[in-house]
Amino acid sequence: MSLIRKRTPQFPGSIYVQSPSDVDVNSSLPPLRKIFDGGGDKEEQEMLVRAVEIRRGVTVEIFKEAMRKGKFGITYYTNLVSRLGEFIDYVIIRAAEMKQLPEFSDSTYNVRAKTFIDDSNVVPLIRWLKHNSLSYPQIAKVICMSRGNLYAIRHAAEWVKSINVKGRFIGVALTKSGEKMLGRSPEELDEIVGYLESQGVRRDWMGYVMSQCPQLLSYSMEELKSRVQFFLDMGMNDKDFGTMVFDYPQVLGYFSMEEMKQKVRYLMEFGLSYEDVGRLLAFRPELMRCSIEERWKPLVKYLYYLGVSKDGMRRILTIKPMIFCVDLESNIVPKVQFLCDIGVRETAIGNMLVKFPPLLTYSLYKKIRPVVIFLLTKAGVAKRDIGKAIALGPELLGCSIHHKLEVNVKYYLSLGIPLRLLGEMVADFPMLLRYNRDVLRPKYRYLRRTMVRPLKDLIEFPRFFSYSLDGRIIPRHKILVENRVNFKLRYMLPGTDEEFDQRVQAAVERRRRFESGVIDNSSDSQTGGSIESDNYSSDSQCNDPIERTSVDLRVNDYPSSDTHTENENPQRLLNAQYDS
Repeated sequence: MSLIRKRTPQFPGSIYVQSPSDVDVNSSLPPLRKIFDGGGDKEEQEMLVRAVEIRRGVTVEIFKEAMRKGKFGITYYTNLVSRLGEFIDYVIIRAAEMKQLPEFSDSTYNVRAKTFIDDSNVVPLIRWLKHNSLSYPQIAKVICMSRGNLYAIRHAAEWVKSINVKGRFIGVALTKSGEKMLGRSPEELDEIVGYLESQGVRRDWMGYVMSQCPQLLSYSMEELKSRVQFFLDMGMNDKDFGTMVFDYPQVLGYFSMEEMKQKVRYLMEFGLSYEDVGRLLAFRPELMRCSIEERWKPLVKYLYYLGVSKDGMRRILTIKPMIFCVDLESNIVPKVQFLCDIGVRETAIGNMLVKFPPLLTYSLYKKIRPVVIFLLTKAGVAKRDIGKAIALGPELLGCSIHHKLEVNVKYYLSLGIPLRLLGEMVADFPMLLRYNRDVLRPKYRYLRRTMVRPLKDLIEFPRFFSYSLDGRIIPRHKILVENRVNFKLRYMLPGTDEEFDQRVQAAVERRRRFESGVIDNSSDSQTGGSIESDNYSSDSQCNDPIERTSVDLRVNDYPSSDTHTENENPQRLLNAQYDS
């Protein structure tokens, strides 16, 4: 009332009960009842607003003076006070109430406001919060949230520190947990932590969890239990649940229950069961932060356009769920376009993604392009074959150039394989560059020393390295030696054991008939088999730098042709093949 009456200030911001020209105090008072009842005119309402603004300005100056005495810098307290609008209004109200007290009935507003600010200990509290790494926006927000209950701020901050929330995250926990957390007792907060600990969230994780998702401190126990039960119903055990909350604390307290249920239903449309979705969220809880309309539906539509079926999308979601969290336009589309540019057919891209989903999570410029450039320049892959190589072996794009690809290329070149032929081998069998040298060396040594095969056989059939040495190569080679027959690698290694035995028996039968003088002009191309010789020609000598070792039984090194011509003389073959 003292500010709203018309007066002529003696100086800017001065406060007088009335103007010196007023004869009576009541002569300057507007009809306040009409103003608060909404019946006042616009001029009277503007006068009231002006009066409140004057009082706020005076209170701000009083507060700044208290901060100045507290040894705060002018820039700091100016920025802080500019964000304390609600607390300034609270000071105005409490200072006005103090006029009703006998000891302050005759004091001015300035005295009452200064007294209240000093008694509230707000300045020491600000100093303490600043010392605990709270920024001035966080301090201002938490003071305004307290609605005058400043003692609750210190108690809440002390409790947050007790669960190992440190540094700037103390302010994050206080500001984002809301007003409910400030109104709770330490016992209520301990009950929340104890319940989460009983469900698998370890005690030493609690500080990180609460700093990342302070909203958990504002939920009632009933709400918190319902959220936890939502995940436990999907088949998660305590270990999975605790790990999920630690990996992404927001999954438990940031989203509404309806939003989470909607996303679970959408994921189940790919053919996943409720338990499958639970395992998926336990492994990649970040899926919950993705929007169905803005992120998932455009991605699914794009994958469908590339030829990925529903089962393929389920495989992508199961193997690399992170793909459903990346941006489509800025991340996935440029990679698909790059694959098309290097010669991968658009109809094959869908199969590539289903075969190797992590491809879409690699950086285009730091991972994919460098690998392609290496294959073209260092591995001998021709430009016309690079699309084929990537389509057959997209896993190559995930290999380290320095630790994997470059090492293997040097190894193959050291064997005497020309770079051009190596490129053709990689284009035909890209997995060639993914094997460890510890796996390659024993197989190659056995091929050259024991099997006495030329390097040409390896170049023609690079898939030789994909077969187990002890489980496939050695047993089948022994069978060939025992039966005195020889197959090319492409007929020796593929197929089941039954099919291999049939080929061996057919080759043995042909040799028996051949030895008995029965001419069989049927082509050997059906089995790739030929008759064994006890003596080697000079062409079968091993030129490999690895020193040859002697063996008791060896298989003849035949020419590369798979069949014998019909013009060959059987008797000449017998004389050449046998030395008996």
